[in-house]
Amino acid sequence: MTFNSENFNQIFQKAIQIYHIKDDVNQSFVEADFAKNSLDSLLYKKCWIDTVQWHYEDLIRDPNINPEEAIILKRKIDASNQDRTDLVELIDDYFFDYFKEVKISKEARINTESIGWAIDRLSILNLKVFHWKEESERKDASEQHILKSIEKLDVLNAQYLFLTKAINYLIEDMSEGKVIAQTFKQMKMYNDPETNPILRASKK
Repeated sequence: MTFNSENFNQIFQKAIQIYHIKDDVNQSFVEADFAKNSLDSLLYKKCWIDTVQWHYEDLIRDPNINPEEAIILKRKIDASNQDRTDLVELIDDYFFDYFKEVKISKEARINTESIGWAIDRLSILNLKVFHWKEESERKDASEQHILKSIEKLDVLNAQYLFLTKAINYLIEDMSEGKVIAQTFKQMKMYNDPETNPILRASKK
């Protein structure tokens, strides 16, 4: 199998486009035609989660939001963050398993982040490009806003190309044993009723 971050981008863009057909955070997850538990299906679901959370973050900043609704939405954001982390770790596990038989060079280096977290940043970057492109094409915005949006979009597009290439280089180096395929487990504590002291106390 040949991994290619340009293909990852196509999957991310598919998730973003399908979500925005309804553009509703309450819509059900829309499956795509990817094999179950394949890397493509993991990437698609990952970006879907990111896209929903992007819009949760817009909603939570409504200055007129009802406090009770804000609490419910904050809980949804917390759950989304956990789902996002779980998907990143599944992506890491996929690559770790795929490259587990690769002979590691004595000079092999390690990265400050895993391939899964690099791909996470690429998913978010696709969302930023999509939404800043929308801003640059708004008919109801001022000329100053349009120019600012185009300027930001130019920067994001440059970062997009840079990160896409960097991930390809990382995958190539992993396949050749030049980089150790390592997973980074988050070990979050605040969702666990045994490790979050507030949740633990509430059970007593």
